[in-house]
Amino acid sequence: MTLELREVSKRYAGAGETVDAVDRVSLTVAPGEFVALYGPSGSGKTTLLMLAAAIMQPDDGSVMFDGREVSGLSAGERARYRREQTGVVFQSFHLTGASALDNAAVKLLALGMTLGEAHAAARPWLERVGLDRRIQHAPTEMSMGERQRVAIARALVSNPRLLLADEPTGNLDSRRSREILGMLADIVHEHRISALLATHDPQATAFVDRIHTMRDGQLSEGLDFELRPVLP
Repeated sequence: MTLELREVSKRYAGAGETVDAVDRVSLTVAPGEFVALYGPSGSGKTTLLMLAAAIMQPDDGSVMFDGREVSGLSAGERARYRREQTGVVFQSFHLTGASALDNAAVKLLALGMTLGEAHAAARPWLERVGLDRRIQHAPTEMSMGERQRVAIARALVSNPRLLLADEPTGNLDSRRSREILGMLADIVHEHRISALLATHDPQATAFVDRIHTMRDGQLSEGLDFELRPVLP
């Protein structure tokens, strides 16, 4: 299932001026393709992901997924699209104080599964992200990298066809960042998920299939600067 952004724009009004957070962006992400949006904070990356997730609606242009215009759906239909078709990984994790298993299963409870069914479906994903020995631990008992893995398992537990990851390595050191990026790339390719990553981590270039630079709400293909080597 392909994600298509067609001439999408999003504007914010404030302090007597209008800011173009996303300015006429067009982008296509095919199944099994891991695409990165690289740019500094405030460049529009997160807004673009929120538009793709139908958390926000564009002021202009359209968001299409599997040939369907998501940006034209009703509020209820957009909520269903997020639950059934997408998985979103937020930088701040948004985990509760419950166990890793409960956190990973919460999305399935919203889809109508019983607690037992949700736990049974969530457990393999926690094992897939390397948390088989930490399933009953609370996030407060985990490292930042382990918390990020719980958030990734929660996003993937419903077998979404679109994965949107907002700065998933923003709170991690270089080694753990490489582990998370490599794991995401493997899952995207293995399950043929359309994936869009917002990042300012230069290590992402080694793991994604395609990268775009985003500055001042506008998108350009490739990087518009030369990367410096990242030390291990």
